[in-house]
Amino acid sequence: MNAAKPRAPLLPDAAHILVVDDDRRLRDLLARFLGDHGFRVTVAKDATEARARMGLFVFDALILDVMMPGENGFDLARDIRTTSNIPILMLTARNEADDRITGLEIGADDYLPKPFEPRELLLRINNMIRKQAKQAPLQQEPREVIRFGDFLFRVDRRELRRGDEIIRLTDRERELLAILTERPGETIPREAIAGDDLVSDRTVDVQINRLRRKIEEDPSNPVHLQTVRGLGYRLLVD
Repeated sequence: MNAAKPRAPLLPDAAHILVVDDDRRLRDLLARFLGDHGFRVTVAKDATEARARMGLFVFDALILDVMMPGENGFDLARDIRTTSNIPILMLTARNEADDRITGLEIGADDYLPKPFEPRELLLRINNMIRKQAKQAPLQQEPREVIRFGDFLFRVDRRELRRGDEIIRLTDRERELLAILTERPGETIPREAIAGDDLVSDRTVDVQINRLRRKIEEDPSNPVHLQTVRGLGYRLLVD
């Protein structure tokens, strides 16, 4: 699976693929191969880890191994299909027709038996993503990207990056950035930041300070996330 060409640069809108396989060697090979072809890749070793990853990020496609210890790929795909239409490519070491039919019946978009040719995997992934894009509503707005300093925040994915590094955020920190980037540069009242929970001003201050530690060079003298005394906060963007 070694790529012959240099790694393609990652673009802000590069498709993000989740690879779920209990074989560490194959996970690493797929991550390297897909990364070399311009994808962003996250890996998981089992269904539990895959769910954790999907709770943190929005993915454009899922490569899912069928034969995994514990919850197998069929069960995970069936569960995912109850809430998501993410394109799913099933991988298996078995090539029986019953397995292929089962995968397609539970909602998988494609099926590839092991061993496989990496270029075929690449073609199938690209085809799934293109098909998904064509099925999206025509009125769907393009993904929004908010930049401030060295940081880039993907509003649709609630994902914060600094260059190629993904900054780990808590659920509350992602929510705060989503609120602040709805009206970039404008003052957001404390009540709007508190949300329906109506937490205390002190709690909001603590949450903002924790976020500042991740996005400010000097959290005590913030450049991006500023306090508007008596009113709330504002995020200054590029």
